[in-house]
Amino acid sequence: MNDTEFDPKMLEALVCPLTQATLEYDAEKQELVSKNAHLAFPIRNGIPVMLVDEARKLD
Repeated sequence: MNDTEFDPKMLEALVCPLTQATLEYDAEKQELVSKNAHLAFPIRNGIPVMLVDEARKLD
């Protein structure tokens, strides 16, 4: 793994900032998905961006 890849072990420490629910890692889209909040948080350069304003709304 290089410096720009997300470490899935980080999921153990991260929760949705809105719902405090667990997140799912979508490796293909490089996002952390909060099903409860219907949001997908981007991962940029291996770093999750856990800001609601930066999240993509899920259908």
